[in-house]
Amino acid sequence: MRAAVLTVSDGVFHGAREDGSGDLLAERAAAAGFQVAERAVVPDEAAEIAARVAGWCDADDAVELVLVTGGTGFAPRDVTPEALRGIYERPTPGIDEAMRAFSMRAKPHGMLSRGASGIRGRTLVVSFPGSPRACDELFGVVEPVLEHAIRLLRSDPTEHL
Repeated sequence: MRAAVLTVSDGVFHGAREDGSGDLLAERAAAAGFQVAERAVVPDEAAEIAARVAGWCDADDAVELVLVTGGTGFAPRDVTPEALRGIYERPTPGIDEAMRAFSMRAKPHGMLSRGASGIRGRTLVVSFPGSPRACDELFGVVEPVLEHAIRLLRSDPTEHL
């Protein structure tokens, strides 16, 4: 299975910060058995976020999984949830709820995450905060369901089909 990783960050895009979160998600995806086929960085601009993710989902050789990091907080330029909601065909609220529940057990600020994951075509898109530590912890939350979710999206046989 193939994955793409998108980092949403003005600082990383302009070279002022390292892409710790994107690197971490790429490493975790590879360790989970995904081939990381695409990586990109975009600024905190809704149109650019939406275009990049939709392009990966709509391509003839679409990846099965897109991991997006950054832009999920309360800051004025944090527009990732709005950008992604505009391209989803179906939301996946259970993923977001599980990630927020885990974060809130660690610290109350976890409830401030506005991550919005969903499905476009036959691709699962999961959004993460911009912190490498949060990406590491939250990938661990969703990792156990990724293969099953993607098999269902691809109509591959599972114990339910």
